[in-house]
Amino acid sequence: MTKRLLVIDDAMIIREMIKDAAREDGWEIVGHATNGQEGIEQFEKLQPDAVTLDLVMPEFDGMHGLRGIKQLNRDAQVLIVSALDQAEILKEALRAGAADFIAKPFNKGRLLAALQKIAARTAKREPQLV
Repeated sequence: MTKRLLVIDDAMIIREMIKDAAREDGWEIVGHATNGQEGIEQFEKLQPDAVTLDLVMPEFDGMHGLRGIKQLNRDAQVLIVSALDQAEILKEALRAGAADFIAKPFNKGRLLAALQKIAARTAKREPQLV
């Protein structure tokens, strides 16, 4: 079953890199957002299986987006894709329920491994048809 991904990042080039890699791995890209608030709205509307989320964005940052998404669905699978020099914010994101973290600039293999781990985790939660 195809997994659905929402990409939240203010940098178009990063969004496109994530989308391209995920599509090659069989993900359906259901949408994107450029800040945390827009990400919350898109999450509520699109109900993706997973989200990639940048932490540093203008207006409404990634922590705003993470908290809002988790309020909508505490089981939401959110992969943080952000820069390494944000250790304190990263710790806060993991405490707030982020599923995993990869650093920018990211390795395509690391991104896909993290998404596959999330997909496996969500597959275990889905009801199985017999």
